[in-house]
Amino acid sequence: EPIQKKTATLKLLDKISNKVSENNIDVNTTILLGSLEVNIYACYSSPPDVIPEDYVLLEVIDKLNNEKEYVYRGWMISSNPDVTPLEHPIYDLWLVDCISDNAS
Repeated sequence: EPIQKKTATLKLLDKISNKVSENNIDVNTTILLGSLEVNIYACYSSPPDVIPEDYVLLEVIDKLNNEKEYVYRGWMISSNPDVTPLEHPIYDLWLVDCISDNAS
């Protein structure tokens, strides 16, 4: 059974500036990354006796030009971000890890 964690570690690539940032976001928290509003609803890790895998349930809203456009809703998995990618012209966003505590 998956283990519930408190914090999701996400990486964001700005394709225009080619800069990557890493962000620890607590579950049930909303954060603004560039023009993206990221809402984290759940983060789970696989148990230690199986292949390592992390899952995050999130919603991403693009607030560019003060408009709200939903660009992603659902689960992302850490081992294969191409299975459930965020498709956005400016940003790439992917799950790195689910952790028990926010260390930053």
